[in-house]
Amino acid sequence: MTAADGAPAAASRPSFSRAILNRRMLICVFTGLASGMPLYVLIQLVPAWLRDQGVSLAEIGLFALVGMPYTWKFVWAPLLDRFAPMGMGRRRGWLMLSQLALVLAIGSMGFLEPAQNTALVAVFAVAVAFFSASQDVAIDAFRREILPDSELGLGNAIHVQAYRISSLVPGSLSLILADTLPWKTVFLITAAFMGVGIAMTLAVGEPESAPPKKLSIRDSVVAPFAEYLSRRGWHGVLLVLGFMVMYKIGDNMATALATPFYLDMGFSMTEIGLAAKHAALWPAIIGGLLGGLVMIRLGINRALWVFGVVQVVSIFGFAVLAQQGHVLWLLALVISFEYLGVGMGTAAFTAFIARETSRTFAATQFALFTALASLPRTFANASTGVLVENMGWVTFFLFCAAVAVPGMLLLFWVAPWGDDPLPRPPDSETL
Repeated sequence: MTAADGAPAAASRPSFSRAILNRRMLICVFTGLASGMPLYVLIQLVPAWLRDQGVSLAEIGLFALVGMPYTWKFVWAPLLDRFAPMGMGRRRGWLMLSQLALVLAIGSMGFLEPAQNTALVAVFAVAVAFFSASQDVAIDAFRREILPDSELGLGNAIHVQAYRISSLVPGSLSLILADTLPWKTVFLITAAFMGVGIAMTLAVGEPESAPPKKLSIRDSVVAPFAEYLSRRGWHGVLLVLGFMVMYKIGDNMATALATPFYLDMGFSMTEIGLAAKHAALWPAIIGGLLGGLVMIRLGINRALWVFGVVQVVSIFGFAVLAQQGHVLWLLALVISFEYLGVGMGTAAFTAFIARETSRTFAATQFALFTALASLPRTFANASTGVLVENMGWVTFFLFCAAVAVPGMLLLFWVAPWGDDPLPRPPDSETL
């Protein structure tokens, strides 16, 4: 098997400088920016716009449901593995189609009147979510195909951090512009930033990967799952899927009620806004990039162990804060360490997911795995409030640390410390 640039995947690990300073890492910056922009339009810009236009809080809360396409994207992902639209290849064709649709959908939203046409705004928001989720499927597959296994850690880390940084456009720049410009202009300017993704799609070449055989629609859906089952076996599949659900569940639970926890500790809104939010964003970005760099030396398996331990230890910081109460410097320190661990753990976890996918069926398998990985967030949001009310904050955080242990124990089977990655079938092999 060869990587997209023709280098053998099993070749020795590249030098540190070559792993960092290459065109593939730059492409990962642009994939992250293009992928994150539409999501932050939905979760940061649209709620501010709706509230400014007089839409009730109850209706704004229901807009969280427009994000369902992100959870169900694996349903139509097989179509992205099979078909190649616009004559640009399987990956670039779907990228261009979804990005053009996003420009149109985001740019059009500003011409609506939310107070009078809330339902129509919801339709456009669902369209943005659908095309954004479709772009994510194509981007994840594209990134999997251009990165050799030795660069999956750093490449995915760069993608995730660029994804976070993209929030500064709809979540900061666009809101600042809204104070002086009409909303239709704000949305047109925001939509124009999707030009970053379009420019990338035009500039790159289609990755070298063997497309699956021409199958029926039914077989196109079954083939990606059958390929993974044949490679891992039932026992291996169950262990990996359990690991994907459990690895970050303790961390997700510990941060699910972060803002209410800070308020209960007596911190003001200003303290939370200035200290907590900045102490979370930048350490997460630094942790992700640092994690990607460390993975060049450690490899993905060892990184999952090391960063997983950091994640578990960081949860204890919240228990200490819960005991100490209103101590501003401790708040900043605890959050910084926690999100440093989040960034590092996410970098390794995303690289692991990418390594588990087949290049032939990358779109479908990556979409399914990321959907499974999102399940802990749903569980956390549904259960943490009840747990806190019955346990109190200190015991709750100790419980979260305990919940993180089973995911770590599964590493003995899914990512042993000294083992090489699971061998892959040749790219030309299809089902």
